[in-house]
Amino acid sequence: MTIDQATVRKIASLARIAISDAEADGLAGELNNILGWVEQLGEVDVSGVEPMTAVIPNQLRLRDDVIDADPLTGGNRRDDILANAPEPQHGFFGVPKVIE
Repeated sequence: MTIDQATVRKIASLARIAISDAEADGLAGELNNILGWVEQLGEVDVSGVEPMTAVIPNQLRLRDDVIDADPLTGGNRRDDILANAPEPQHGFFGVPKVIE
């Protein structure tokens, strides 16, 4: 796939960026180089390579998902919390509708 000046101008128009003819010509070359590198990455054999989330080995420290039985710090306090809400609705905080 190659990018021509018309495509660069369309991308610039969508991004609302003003570019000159010389800039469009230079950007077309740069975008074609980037697409060439992406095509090279598609040719790499990655069979047998496990997916990674980071380049260093990380292990997430997990905690047990337990509701605290203490009435001050534990769960099941919806009614106490909603008592402070100006307009609770159906067990949730009521907020005004925002439409632009």
